[in-house]
Amino acid sequence: MLETEKRELVPLSIAILTVSDTRDENTDRSGALLVQRLTEAGHYLYEKVIVKDDPQMISERVSQWIADDKVEVIISTGGTGVTGRDGTPEAIEPLLKKKIDGFGELFRAISYKEIGTSSLQSRCLAGVADGTYVFCLPGSTNACATGWDKIISLQLDYRTRPCNLAELLPRLKEKG
Repeated sequence: MLETEKRELVPLSIAILTVSDTRDENTDRSGALLVQRLTEAGHYLYEKVIVKDDPQMISERVSQWIADDKVEVIISTGGTGVTGRDGTPEAIEPLLKKKIDGFGELFRAISYKEIGTSSLQSRCLAGVADGTYVFCLPGSTNACATGWDKIISLQLDYRTRPCNLAELLPRLKEKG
């Protein structure tokens, strides 16, 4: 199909959540990378917050953003591994109305090319919660770069063809 229509970027309002027991604003390279990437892409940073790797704290913060009509996308970094303190998927998955299974599958496939079988340790996920997209990335800066550069940035860009998640945003709250 020949593309004849030129599209303009539709900037989105994005919240960034860093999940870590040890990072602060001075040491949070992954959160900083995501903020840099999203603003360079033309989107708006709604807010960036760091919370401890505690499922209740994660769930509360993400729930607040989901309830805020000004937040269109939430991206978390950290807490997606398999250690005892990694609880991001358990905190966020119950909030999702629909999972986007392909995100985790695609992320691990891309990561496999970069880090081999270590990619199986990532329990990253994505979904939709009350009209808000939620993406959960690992805590490493390289993983955040991979997730943003190779998947999320393209799906949040209205100009990506043949289709993208950004163009579906107005329809996320439709009732069946």
